Amino acid sequence: MELTPEDRARRIKVLLYDVDGVLTNGDITIIPPQDPNSHPTEIKAFSAHDGMGIGIARLAGIKIGFVTKRNSRVVAIRARDLKIDHVYQGQANKTEALNKIIAAEGCTLEEVAYVGDDIIDLPVMRVVGFAIAPANARSQAKAAAHYITPNAGGQGAGRDAIDFILNARGILDQTVERYLDPNNAEAKSADIGSGNM
Repeated sequence: MELTPEDRARRIKVLLYDVDGVLTNGDITIIPPQDPNSHPTEIKAFSAHDGMGIGIARLAGIKIGFVTKRNSRVVAIRARDLKIDHVYQGQANKTEALNKIIAAEGCTLEEVAYVGDDIIDLPVMRVVGFAIAPANARSQAKAAAHYITPNAGGQGAGRDAIDFILNARGILDQTVERYLDPNNAEAKSADIGSGNM
């Protein structure tokens, strides 16, 4: 019998994200350095809704990871601010990172969800228990997905994935209330970044 997306979501212990086009809208802005011996500046825009969702997911006991082909200081900073459990950049073969994360977490493929938007994500999307594509994903990624988010990458798709998983478990509302509890230390420390300060 074919599992429903809700059935798949209820098993998830680890939620992994591609970055460009999933946690961002896919734009990569590069500003050349004034000093030719310096590195260019890369700019990406992340959704605050996704950041809040990751804080909520952590309260629910879900481990979070970023698996991306590009190497970016911006991604490293965002991962630090969100206290991401697993960060793999420079991954041309994303299944290698997937296998390392599964080994580290002691989980099965069925307990992993992955959000991807393009063909480089297909090898992972085809083997995990719950494959998710954002609304702006390429057609091949959508075809491989068990669930397509209502929002596009960089506009809340990451949060959509979390909401769907926690709703399937029947714990979204109670987890949100735990997040809002002023005495919850985990919630207080979620997504504390310094920006340009």
